Amino acid sequence: MPDSIMYQEDDTYVVLETGLPEQFLTSEELLLKLETVINNYPESLPRELNKFSSTYEKAQHLLQNYCDFDLEPGQYLQWYLVRLEK
Repeated sequence: MPDSIMYQEDDTYVVLETGLPEQFLTSEELLLKLETVINNYPESLPRELNKFSSTYEKAQHLLQNYCDFDLEPGQYLQWYLVRLEK
């Protein structure tokens, strides 16, 4: 289980997606992206997400427990927590 100190309000993630340049997203922005992915690729979801009733809960679980998601063969979404200097 990841250390909770890693997930704080001002977290930034680098997001890699098939055919797109890397993006830097906040936790909120990544959660919205994951919710969209969950709605668009329900057949690709890990089975353990079935225990959650809402899309938001599923996205939250993905964010905190995974770092990648295979959308379909040859297409992926990956996210990694990064620390940016201020």
